[in-house]
Amino acid sequence: MVFEPGDDKIKQRLFSGIKKQHPVTVILFLSLIAIAIIFYCCNQPGNSSKKIPGSSSVNDSLSKADIAYWIAADINAITDAAKKEQVKHGRDLIAHTSRYLGPKGSIAKISNGLNCQNCHLQAGTAVFANNYGSVASLYPKFRARSGTIENVYKRVNDCFERSLNGKRIDTSGKEMQAIVAYINFIGSNVGKGKKAAGSGFKDLAYLDRAADTTHGKVVYIAMCQRCHQPYGEGKLNADSSEYIYPALWGKNSYTDGAGLYRISNIAKYVKYNMPQGITYKKPQLTDEEAWDVAAFINSQPRPHKNEWKDWPDITRKPVDYPFGPYADKFSEQQHKYGPYQPIADEQLKKEKAQKDKTASK
Repeated sequence: MVFEPGDDKIKQRLFSGIKKQHPVTVILFLSLIAIAIIFYCCNQPGNSSKKIPGSSSVNDSLSKADIAYWIAADINAITDAAKKEQVKHGRDLIAHTSRYLGPKGSIAKISNGLNCQNCHLQAGTAVFANNYGSVASLYPKFRARSGTIENVYKRVNDCFERSLNGKRIDTSGKEMQAIVAYINFIGSNVGKGKKAAGSGFKDLAYLDRAADTTHGKVVYIAMCQRCHQPYGEGKLNADSSEYIYPALWGKNSYTDGAGLYRISNIAKYVKYNMPQGITYKKPQLTDEEAWDVAAFINSQPRPHKNEWKDWPDITRKPVDYPFGPYADKFSEQQHKYGPYQPIADEQLKKEKAQKDKTASK
């Protein structure tokens, strides 16, 4: 309620009338006026974005979509002491793989010094950072890369051989059992056959050109070199037992048989997770910078993994798989660096033609 100048007589009548009423009636009346004033002020244009300093709400840090993203099951909720210990050991193996199985490993010396969480951030629990949210729910599953149905053990050993440039570990051994127990537990809150929201990588639109390694080098120097060093060699901790910042190329990095050797995968990874501390909520790199720095990193020398059995059905090869032969007319160069949209369009055209042919039978 707002009085304009000259409304003194109205105010006198109103308040003299109030004084004559029963005290309870007066209190109720004044309360209604207060509520009306608060409602009026809070709904004025421009007030919706204001908040009391120090206050917070769900919308301050999370959008509606964020609330639905997968959150790893809580290890502290495990009541069986032996199971809890196994799962915690599995987490430690993921977070600090090199301490146990790297060049100076306390258990075995079978890998290049990278940790699993260098590719699967926060021990495989971070949203859109190659997390393990969907592993328990989707495995065993058919994978076109091998042309077979794979279980979790096969998938873990793939990482040891390809990303860690190491040797397979015994599927019945303590370490493998702990790793699988951890992966299965943290994804145990996802229904069988369902994909956890926020798992894998966040989509990134194709460029309308080939990725530019020259510009990628500029981006690397400006944004990545301070952590991963001038020659991509990464930075080791004080006792050299594991990397603080992993090697991105060279003898101690992932092989050309790893999933990150596909430029689309590493572009999505760096776009929404790098520089360190960045998340999908506030990416720092532009799309062009992400594609170009990914191309630069993957253009550098690294260990070769002779996986000639990969993609037995070549029609299933991803658009950016960098090794031929292919079931299309595009070159190996274009499959590696792009532009990818023409390849994707042709693949969709062929898939549609095949579906139409099958439907007509």
